[in-house]
Amino acid sequence: MRILGKIAYWLVALTLVSAILVSLDYSLAQAVLISLIFGPCALLLEFLIPKAQKPMEKVYLSLAVLSAVILLILCLHTLVWSRITAQGYLNQGKDVAPMLINPIFLGLILTALSIGDYFWAKWLGKRFQARERTVTFFSERRSVTLRLADIAYVESNDTEVRLVTASGETYRNKTGIGQWENLLGEDFLRIHRSYLVNAAQARLLSADAVTVGETELPVSRKYKETVQRILSERQ
Repeated sequence: MRILGKIAYWLVALTLVSAILVSLDYSLAQAVLISLIFGPCALLLEFLIPKAQKPMEKVYLSLAVLSAVILLILCLHTLVWSRITAQGYLNQGKDVAPMLINPIFLGLILTALSIGDYFWAKWLGKRFQARERTVTFFSERRSVTLRLADIAYVESNDTEVRLVTASGETYRNKTGIGQWENLLGEDFLRIHRSYLVNAAQARLLSADAVTVGETELPVSRKYKETVQRILSERQ
């Protein structure tokens, strides 16, 4: 899903850049070709800038990427389109629009694309982290690997812990519920000394209970306020 999300971002972003170029009197085909220059250069800028140790290194890298964009745009106009026009595939060529050799304009587009991609990737990582993460443990002397998103809740008793999945499967384990709470992370919510639930699957039933699927689980006084606040925000 992260890959599909990244592809969707760049399709939308480059479509918007193409629309801007069309407003500069480029044909749709020309606008699309030019917009394809911005994608790799914005990704290069996003990759290189964090690696720079000194402020001036960031400046030099930014100028280098900006110069590369201008050079590629000029090459596209003078070498590619002039040759295509000469062979009769286009009725006329296209002079370089002044905005496309304006460093400020180009810098704004590159910066917007890079920052947008960074925050989109960060959101995707947070959104799909639990779905992609897995946990491996031993249950009844065999190794089991489960996706965190498939675990509905964890139940502890005096001698063992049970992991119950959304599909109703149960796995027994000797690891304490406190250790499971640390292992599963913030996507799981402690509601009772004996219960840890997948917050994405839990629903408030009352002040003293939640449901996970069709199972009703108690909420202890110690965790009541936190459970109500977190689950209310999610519902």
